[in-house]
Amino acid sequence: QVHLVESGGGLVQAGGSLRLFCAASGRTFSSYAMGWFRRAPGKEREFVAAINWSGITTHYADSVKGRFTISRDNAKNMGYLQMNSLKPEDTAVYYCAADPYGGFHYDYWGQGTQVTVSS
Repeated sequence: QVHLVESGGGLVQAGGSLRLFCAASGRTFSSYAMGWFRRAPGKEREFVAAINWSGITTHYADSVKGRFTISRDNAKNMGYLQMNSLKPEDTAVYYCAADPYGGFHYDYWGQGTQVTVSS
């Protein structure tokens, strides 16, 4: 069982940066892939980024490629999403999730953190 808690969201102007944090409890987190997703008002939840258990392999949605960086520190049971050059369309609730099998099937989810980008 893995429990995830996101933090680091807030209000930022367009062009600014934020770093999101995902704190995980449970000894198995280091063996799980993890991902970040977001849900904008009135829209479906969408994939943002993913990272494998070791941190070597990453994937990004085209909309954030080159601006966002996903990373993790297994020794600290932490995941991160560095977001640069933020745009108003990045406004959403951001969720981290854990994938026990590395197949982009996420069984564990955090409660989300709000990111608002003003123009």
